[in-house]
Amino acid sequence: MVRYCYIVGEGHQDIEFLICFLKSYGLKRVNLLSNLDSFWEPLVPKTFPINDDLSKRVPVPVFLQNAELSVALHSANGITELSNTIEESLAIVPSSEIFGIGIFLDADDAETPQQRFDKLIPQLSPLGLSLPSTLGEVMKGSPRCGIFIAPNNSDSGTLEDILLECAKLNYPNLLSMSTKYVSGIDTNQLTNKDLKQLNKPAGKNKAVISSISSILRPGYTLQVSIRDNRWIDEKTMELDSIKLVKNFIDEVILP
Repeated sequence: MVRYCYIVGEGHQDIEFLICFLKSYGLKRVNLLSNLDSFWEPLVPKTFPINDDLSKRVPVPVFLQNAELSVALHSANGITELSNTIEESLAIVPSSEIFGIGIFLDADDAETPQQRFDKLIPQLSPLGLSLPSTLGEVMKGSPRCGIFIAPNNSDSGTLEDILLECAKLNYPNLLSMSTKYVSGIDTNQLTNKDLKQLNKPAGKNKAVISSISSILRPGYTLQVSIRDNRWIDEKTMELDSIKLVKNFIDEVILP
């Protein structure tokens, strides 16, 4: 009998990051609708554009599966849409047949992980899930359900904080050069609008990671580099922050 698991991330980078872990379970990405388990077909949009918006990306999940396990990973495109994405999915895919639900998001620096967790729980409560009482915990309900807030359920920050740790091990020269590059920018030549994203609490870390990924995969997005390069491998799997994520995923998807 196939176990169905549903994982929602705040953004596309989060999804590719989590896929790096799921591949270790022998799961393969499903690229053809004809190969997709029929259980997930209701989550595949049948029309375009979405809500009459030609610029909106079609919100189709990424699917991975093997003979025993089938996982749908859904990008919510922002923390404000996490609960809506889950609610809309469970309206068309019965939660009673899902083995585990995992929710992955950033802490950021504006709020502590606990503050984000405390705001998210009331939004999820109407969905009737067995919600965890603490961060990183996976409740063994039906379905089991857990929430992970990067980088480690306790410190403020983002996915990029974890990637910086990975880069320190596997790309130390690129990390050093990218950090110097970002730190050495002459902000006097830039406008406030130019600097809006860089000046955010996580802006410089994001710029450093983006600089590294632009060398590893020139012209491609960060999620492509996360998918293709050595951010997650045997060496980085020994990092405490990576072990936390791996243990969380284990509890969501393994019996």
